[in-house]
Amino acid sequence: MPSGKPQLLSSILKMNCPACRKGKMFTNRSIFPLGHLLDMPDKCTVCGQKMEIEPGFYFGTGYVSYALSIALFVFNLVWYWLFIGISYKDNSIIHYLIVSISSVLLFQPWLMRISRVLYLYMFVKYNPDHK
Repeated sequence: MPSGKPQLLSSILKMNCPACRKGKMFTNRSIFPLGHLLDMPDKCTVCGQKMEIEPGFYFGTGYVSYALSIALFVFNLVWYWLFIGISYKDNSIIHYLIVSISSVLLFQPWLMRISRVLYLYMFVKYNPDHK
């Protein structure tokens, strides 16, 4: 990648600070232990951007997480329909629901984290000179 502005998508997927796109948003790189899944520093270690803009800021991430979960259900529906085919006669809708619910439960820790990242990226713009 050429020097300059870090790429938006890679910064989001790496869960980097939205202001500098270099600092890490979460104190633990791993999602384990689950009790510390959402632990974040107060400020970015690189640029000093506050991670919680105001008290209760991250309550809005529930909507983002919900939208991502619905997107995962739709994604599962599309590939399930294309490769397996949904038929009312052989209970394949039950199989689709089992696969979809299982995948949402499996990805839920990641969805919770990426929801926080996306929500903060909505409100904080990239600023390489942020101090």
